Amino acid sequence: MALEIVIITGLSGGGKSVAIKSLEDMGFFCIDNLPPSLLMKMLELSSFSDNKIERIGVVIDVRGRLFFEELRDALDFLEREDIPHRIIFLEASDEALIRRFKETRRMHPLSVKEGITASIKEERKLLHPIKERADLVIDTSDLTVHQLREHLQRYFSEITSNDTMQVILISFGYKYGIPLDADIVFDVRFLPNPFWVAELKELSGFDNKVEVYVLDKPEAKKFISEFQKMLRFLIPLYVAEGKTFLTIAIGCTGGRHRSVVISEKLAVSLRKMGMNVFIRHRDVDRR
Repeated sequence: MALEIVIITGLSGGGKSVAIKSLEDMGFFCIDNLPPSLLMKMLELSSFSDNKIERIGVVIDVRGRLFFEELRDALDFLEREDIPHRIIFLEASDEALIRRFKETRRMHPLSVKEGITASIKEERKLLHPIKERADLVIDTSDLTVHQLREHLQRYFSEITSNDTMQVILISFGYKYGIPLDADIVFDVRFLPNPFWVAELKELSGFDNKVEVYVLDKPEAKKFISEFQKMLRFLIPLYVAEGKTFLTIAIGCTGGRHRSVVISEKLAVSLRKMGMNVFIRHRDVDRR
């Protein structure tokens, strides 16, 4: 089995501790808060060990302070030497991060004098170049600990068993914000809204009556057809660039009716095209 290296990074409070524990449960040899300068040394030691380590997971983030600047050099080395590795970047909205810091009563590792909001802003700026290099970006704002673990387990089980592009469909409501981890965002608010139909208002996109109402519209059928054509064109290009995961967000006003129906319908068509599809309905239970 070839050496597998996974680097967990991202915003403080984004869920890196949960992620690294999930990797450990999956059999990875894990190290939290590893200085980037020691990454190469650890790989060297694992290669010469009697019990060779084949799956390594590390968390590298701004807690390393000055050492963190060396991460870009370490990543350049991995790419230059063609050492297989994946970067998973965890982020969340400012509101979610502030709430988590208040709940845990922990200080932000950057702790600039202007306060927690300024610290988060500074960290986003510092991490942006690393986020751009990530293989997978996960917005944990609305994920429970269990959901994040499930997300990671699904990711690693699928990339291990199948090299096919993995597509994540997220239905959402614009009133709650656009998912931060989306690669592509589609707005389906051009479709008639079931919310304004008395008998459909309290139902969701999982109900057959809502599904029929949405999909019966010619524009809905046309959208799904054109969407399929676009993905047939785009996905081979993404794969050629080394992308293994594509996150597509489908949004309507509240994320309860139209986006849910369209996401479910698209999932069926994408699976028929041979893609591995995972669906997350972010806002379907919000009122």
